[in-house]
Amino acid sequence: MPPGRGAASCARATQSPRGGSGGGPAPLPAAAGRGAGRIALLLPEARTTRYEQFDRPLIEKKIKELAPDAQIDYYNAGQDAAVQQTQIDAAVKKGAKVLILDAVDAKSIQASIQKAHDAGVRVVAYDRLAQGPVDAYVSFDNRKVGELRGQAAAAVVGGTADVGEAITTNGSPADPSAADPSTAAPSAVGSNASDPEASGLSVPLTGQDFQLDGVQRILAGAQAMSVYKPLKSEADVAAQLAVDLAYGQEIGGALVPTTVTSGSSDKVPTGLIAPVALTKDNVKATVVADGLFTVAQICTPDYVAACSAAGLQ
Repeated sequence: MPPGRGAASCARATQSPRGGSGGGPAPLPAAAGRGAGRIALLLPEARTTRYEQFDRPLIEKKIKELAPDAQIDYYNAGQDAAVQQTQIDAAVKKGAKVLILDAVDAKSIQASIQKAHDAGVRVVAYDRLAQGPVDAYVSFDNRKVGELRGQAAAAVVGGTADVGEAITTNGSPADPSAADPSTAAPSAVGSNASDPEASGLSVPLTGQDFQLDGVQRILAGAQAMSVYKPLKSEADVAAQLAVDLAYGQEIGGALVPTTVTSGSSDKVPTGLIAPVALTKDNVKATVVADGLFTVAQICTPDYVAACSAAGLQ
């Protein structure tokens, strides 16, 4: 296993540079075959803050740290599955050795992944487990996401006599992660797509993906919690897998210690990163400490008092 791999199951996986005998990075072996060192990054859309602001720069930076000579081609599908299929074709024709793919539609992309595989291109499924012959998959532990949200909601309503019913809204059916409902508690509202708006409902509210407005609602007490997913850990693992595959090295071990079965019945080496329950008590230690949002971004005039109470100011 090449040096510099961190455990995928850790909330904040850290990766050290490849060590050479002189203390500097050891040279990577030449990538054999088509498009030596060319990696295509294919993200699903740009509307959600995370993809352009976090995932893309984090992945590109890590690839360049690991393999300075690597060529990176970036594609964004604009939430259009057909566009993403043509982008995969374009990446393959351009000579990509590896695709890092966050699928718009995990099922419909299967034929494109098969074509890439048949052309000798390796595929790392990122965040969503796409169907087809995928070589590796990195995401967050979505079962744990549901558990964290259910536990938080249960803690809020635990002493309530009339608990009513739980409402859970799922994300897109094309996303196998969003279609897995959380273990919600009575009188709770949750959304598997992102941090939801309460829309005037006086119930405990949970969410995921730590959007800025969601963080602000948590500080103000309008949202019980969100699920923080350390994107740098996910990006680092995806970049390491892509570089290893592009340069002909074996993958496995700490990066992809388990296996999951996709909707196409393919068994895929997998790394699942632990999510973190985001509450007003750990905003500073999570999204602020990791550079996702600054105190200035969070603590706008409407939230100054809430930020002060949480120790952010």
